[in-house]
Amino acid sequence: MSELIRLSKLMSQRGISSRREADRLIEQGLVLVDGKKIDTLGTKVSEDAEVRLAKRGQEQQQRLVSIMINKPVGVVSGQAEDGYTPAVRLFTADNQSEIDNSGIKFNGSQLDGMAPAGRLDIDSQGLLVLTQDGRVAKAIIGEHTKLDKEYLVRVNELATEEQLEQLRFGLELDGKALKRAKVSQMNDEQLKIVLNEGKKRQIRRMCEMVGFSVHGLKRVRVGRLKLGHLPEGEWRYVTLEELVG
Repeated sequence: MSELIRLSKLMSQRGISSRREADRLIEQGLVLVDGKKIDTLGTKVSEDAEVRLAKRGQEQQQRLVSIMINKPVGVVSGQAEDGYTPAVRLFTADNQSEIDNSGIKFNGSQLDGMAPAGRLDIDSQGLLVLTQDGRVAKAIIGEHTKLDKEYLVRVNELATEEQLEQLRFGLELDGKALKRAKVSQMNDEQLKIVLNEGKKRQIRRMCEMVGFSVHGLKRVRVGRLKLGHLPEGEWRYVTLEELVG
């Protein structure tokens, strides 16, 4: 007999929705388990149960949007702090980029639940994804994500091979070994660093540990999604398929 598991957890594991979204859908009676409507939070079901959304639930999910923004230095990723502007305030009709060819029109309801999937420090710039869709957030920052994040890092000096090797593997942060990184010298002043983890201020701390001072940091790729020619401070709509293919 299969183990019982909370329905919201099972939906998250299967990529149907985030747990929070699952609870919202369950409360509205929009989740079907083996063809039966479930509307009680905390309900446990068999791990091999058939789980699907009712038509109205599917329609709600299809209306969820995600965007990528070229975050400027001085803008915070999440909640406003110390008078700084949060990135979500740049999500306006006026800031939608001309390179957006999604055909989606901006409307105020898209701000509901819109949150960053990951962070960029206030003094860093580049690609930041904001989303209403828990599936997108999980793909980027979920515990088991394997998506690469690529950064251009200006250190204003040429790295030695020893420094490059240290950055690639062997460093520890907060008492834990870091995963292997891809690090290469782009020019006399700039490194390219590719990570598939995201500890707080990780790249800056890594660089400091090997003797570098970071003078500029830009994220240019998350998974398959590239910053490209998106102008600073502007945004465009993105899809889950653009991230993971």
